[in-house]
Order: sequence, then structure tokens, then C-alpha cells
Amino acid sequence: MTFSICVREDYETENGEQHRRFGVAVTTRLPGVGTLCPFVSDDGAVATQSLVNVDLGERGIEYIDDGLAVDDALQSLLNADDGAPQRQVHGVDAETTFAFSGAECVEWDGHCEGDHYTVAGNMLTGETVIDAAAEAYEATAVHDATDPATGPAAVTEDGDVEPLAKRLIDVLAAGDREGGDKREELPVQSAAVVVETTESYVVEPPYNDLRIDATETPIADLRETYDLAVQGYRDTLAQYEGAYEADSLDEAAD
Repeated sequence: MTFSICVREDYETENGEQHRRFGVAVTTRLPGVGTLCPFVSDDGAVATQSLVNVDLGERGIEYIDDGLAVDDALQSLLNADDGAPQRQVHGVDAETTFAFSGAECVEWDGHCEGDHYTVAGNMLTGETVIDAAAEAYEATAVHDATDPATGPAAVTEDGDVEPLAKRLIDVLAAGDREGGDKREELPVQSAAVVVETTESYVVEPPYNDLRIDATETPIADLRETYDLAVQGYRDTLAQYEGAYEADSLDEAAD
């Protein structure tokens, strides 16, 4: 009933610091997917779907945060899950990837694994949905494996790389253009994107955790919400950054 992507990116900031970020983006022809499927920390990312078992996401991330590899974490949970044949779960940690599609998932279902990302889906119009999503991400990926001679395709007018949250929304759009979820009789849909990073901010960017819980145009609405969140973040920094740094409203601009 869903397709989603989990990614890991290792990157360097302008001041030369090395950081890592994880992200999940997901969409489906049901409401509220953001409450059930994406799970992210600054140690890993997991998406649980098909016949959803939230424990696979919640406990999977807990295990990864405790130092267990993503494949060991998720496989151990699947081994104890009587409903495993109807589950689909995938994810990434600091070094590895894992993807599983149970034998009883509804066609078309399947997954793919890249060097630092995974894509999976079920109840789709076809395999090209997964292929398009993977290709869209690969074209804009920021990672130590990215060719420095060409760099990522998604850059701003100033030459900066687009934030991961925006690029993951673009991934959902690419998969949706190929057909996405095949259940056209279900008009109410949802989408979500979540990103965590080891980089610290004076004010946490709100565009890194967004959900559209019920709409007929989830990806377009998620993109619009993202744009508004970016604008609001910039306005907040302009107005209140001094107050946040001082931890006092006395420092807020008039």
C-alpha cells in the first residue's frame, strides 16, 4: 500500500566538519502514513509498511541506536514476528542496508538496495515505480561516494545542494509519476518526510519533519508545506536567532 525510501548521507559542511544524516520519505493511498511508517534517528532510518507492524520501526531504531547493525536488528524482529510474510521493512544504518518483502505482500511488491539507500513498495502499478524513485535519488545523492567531478544534480541558484528533505519529496514525485500506489479507488492519501542529522543548529529546521495526513494530492501538498516551512525557518532566524542563542526573549528583535 506504500512506497518509501530510506537514505544515509555522509557529508562535509562549509567549515570542514564531517557529518551524517538519515532520512525517510513515504507515501500511500491511506491517511496518516507519517504516524506509522517512518522511523529515523541520527544513527539510522527504517520504514515499515505493507501490513504495518510499528514495532519493526520503533524497536528497529532502538536496536540501531544501541549499536546493532540494521540487518541484524530488523531480521531479529522479523524472526519473532508471526506476520512476517505480510510485512515489508527496509532501512539503513551508518554502514549497511537491509530490505525485506514478505512472500504474502500484495503485487506489485519489491525493493532495491543501493550503497547507502533502500527503496521498497507494495500494491504498486509496477516495478518502474521503485526504479524511478531510486534513479531520482541517485541523481541528487550527496555522499562520500558522489563523483566530485560532477556532483549532485539538485543544486540551488547559489550553488548549494538542496536539503535532503526536499530531494526526498522529489523522489516520491518521481515514483508517483510512474503510477505509484495502484488503488485509484482510494482518493484520500498521505505522505511524510523525516530527516535527522548529527549536525547541530541554533534552531532545528522544521522542514526536516513534515506530514500530510489526509489529502487527495499528498506529494504536491507536502512540497508546498516544505516550501512554507523553509520560508518560516528563514523568517524565524531573522527575527529570533539572537534570542535562541541567548536563551532569552529579551534578545528578540523588535
